[in-house]
Amino acid sequence: MEKKAFHKDIVIIGAGMAGLTAALYAGRMNLSTLVLENGLVGGQIANAVSIENYPGFESISGGELIATLQSQAENFGAVIDEFDTIVKVTLNATPKIIETEEKIYTCDAVIIASGMNRRKLPLPEEKIFAGRGVHYCEMCDGHAYQDKIIAVMGGGNAAVDAANFLTKYAKKLYLIHRSELRADEVSQKRLRQNKKVEVLLQTEIKKLHGNGRLESIDIFDKISGEEKNIFVDGIFVNIGVTPNTQLFSDEINLNPNGRIIAGEDCRTNIAGVFAAGDVREKEIRQLTTAASDGTTAALLAEKFIRSLNR
Repeated sequence: MEKKAFHKDIVIIGAGMAGLTAALYAGRMNLSTLVLENGLVGGQIANAVSIENYPGFESISGGELIATLQSQAENFGAVIDEFDTIVKVTLNATPKIIETEEKIYTCDAVIIASGMNRRKLPLPEEKIFAGRGVHYCEMCDGHAYQDKIIAVMGGGNAAVDAANFLTKYAKKLYLIHRSELRADEVSQKRLRQNKKVEVLLQTEIKKLHGNGRLESIDIFDKISGEEKNIFVDGIFVNIGVTPNTQLFSDEINLNPNGRIIAGEDCRTNIAGVFAAGDVREKEIRQLTTAASDGTTAALLAEKFIRSLNR
């Protein structure tokens, strides 16, 4: 069956903090605005238990923050379409073309805010134990480990925040990282003060063991050279992310890490195409900078669209 075609002033790819902020601004400027999201609205931040560094809130959950922002965007006319996966884009064209599994959209401007995905545990046993002891979402799966032994792998804010969250369930929790922690001092202090927690730095996970489900892991202490086996019921992996840019690699300039090359004005190498949020090449990646990118991209996209109508 032939796909139906629709025209929008602007299509925003991704419904995380950057994408929803862009949708809010685009809607306020009376642009017909479509947000395409192939997963859940909110991206990774939707799973955050407590956000304490977003201006205006002493503490707010990621779900609450995203729900409020989504409501704001929709109140100004933005349409958010979840789970209609994009299969092809033609950005270097007038108008630009976005084809999903169900529809074809043409538009005058595009904002890419597709975010990033968590990296998988780089061990051959990962596929065996994925969902059976190896997990990537503490909010989704943490409750299954009440009074169990949990390991968290990683050293950044995501890993330490996950570990702090999982202490509510764990009988014992290991935080395992191959070097030193990079998380903020407040989060580190909270974790280290918890008597359930043992932090293992300069330590690598070498192998996973279990019969149908994860039962133990081999770890290697890089300083002492000692290798030992420890019992764990589950491991939550937070070892970085990969940008969701494969769809655009034929047209958009990417850096060696796969992020979109765009300056603080969010402009890419293609006129009328902007990049916002974690997917953009930049030094600082925070909720506030994602919101800033979304604002900038939407305002400059509106200016570009207006120039087409002169």
